Amino acid sequence: MTREIKGWHVFTGFVAAFGVIIAVNLTLAYQAVATFPGLEVKNSYVASQSFDADRAAQEALAWTVNAEVTDDTLRLFISHAGQPIAPELQQATFGRATSVAADQTPEFVFDGTAFVAPVVAGPGNWNLRLKMRAPDGTLFQQRVIVAHVPS
Repeated sequence: MTREIKGWHVFTGFVAAFGVIIAVNLTLAYQAVATFPGLEVKNSYVASQSFDADRAAQEALAWTVNAEVTDDTLRLFISHAGQPIAPELQQATFGRATSVAADQTPEFVFDGTAFVAPVVAGPGNWNLRLKMRAPDGTLFQQRVIVAHVPS
């Protein structure tokens, strides 16, 4: 004995299938908006007016910047002509590339070769967003991809 498919069976299947699709889309859209770190600048047009001059001044400093994490210790290496330097750190934010939920503000101490700070860093991609000031007043801004060094 076979059962006959009625109109309400088709309608229920249709509503269930599209209900799942809509629920997944709404969940993904909410997560995309809720985890977006936000804007980099308030007004991109105003920021663009001095971008080339700011970049040229920053490149003229000829600083090399690298960072690594070993055993929950963040080490920030800044050098000029191969020699370690200790510019004024105005702002440093250590966090994920796609979310501000795990952002940390490291308390750096210069040890003669690098700035060192304790952080909580799990596996994955981590960035260090820096704002530093050169002795001549030039602002240096950079996002550094942090390397994980196996312990």
